[in-house]
Amino acid sequence: MDHQRIVITGGASGLGFALAQLAAKAGWRVCIVDRDEERGQAVIGSLQRLQADALFMSCDVTRISDLEQVARTLTERWQGVDIVVNNAGVAQVGKITDTSISDWQWIIDINLLGVVRGCKVFVPLLQQQGGGHIINVASMAGLLDVPNMSAYNATKAAVVSLSETLQNELAADNIQVGVVCPSFFKTNLGKGMRSNIDGMEAKLDKLMASSKLNANDIAKTIMRAIERKQSYTLPHRQGRFAWYLKRFLPRSLYRRMLHKTVKKHEKSES
Repeated sequence: MDHQRIVITGGASGLGFALAQLAAKAGWRVCIVDRDEERGQAVIGSLQRLQADALFMSCDVTRISDLEQVARTLTERWQGVDIVVNNAGVAQVGKITDTSISDWQWIIDINLLGVVRGCKVFVPLLQQQGGGHIINVASMAGLLDVPNMSAYNATKAAVVSLSETLQNELAADNIQVGVVCPSFFKTNLGKGMRSNIDGMEAKLDKLMASSKLNANDIAKTIMRAIERKQSYTLPHRQGRFAWYLKRFLPRSLYRRMLHKTVKKHEKSES
């Protein structure tokens, strides 16, 4: 691929930073944006050693003014951007009866509206340029329906639906939209997680540690997805299999299988 200009939200750590490293190694101009300014300042030097024009900007995706400032800066410095990766996200775990409305509002504001803001700010720029590429990072949680994760599942499902809608809406503008749905993998998702289930942080760590793929592996699949202009990217084989079962099995049979899987996992944790 030609050298590209890419901006990544939540880019100072985890999957976002892994993707930034791969893009910089490929010679792309990379801008990572993150609300963790300390972390961003700590890692930008390693990106600049790979690509001298790499940038870090402090940005909170719950504030559209922050994203608008990023767009203005990239327009001035790079004359635009080719690829926008809406990656920033948080986790919330708990039963519907135990999850507060404030927790729902918190996760919706980041996981869903953060992506909406990213699209709303950068789509006009891509339209003016005559095209571009948007990658929205969702999750297998947006395709499946594991219990006790209603808030997280719902926000990620909304990101999938938003991405599908924009695929249709922006096709005439030569703007490709893809959605990435990884399963659990080792990242810092648990750092800001809100949960009302005892021991959930340890369980999440165990789930992530058991993944056969790491952040760099997922980042590689995203780079391939950009090159191939894929609509959907499901990096984990087990996740793809579970999604196929949900799509093609009768709902009652799928639910029984899901229940058995959850019970088996709970026993292995105890």
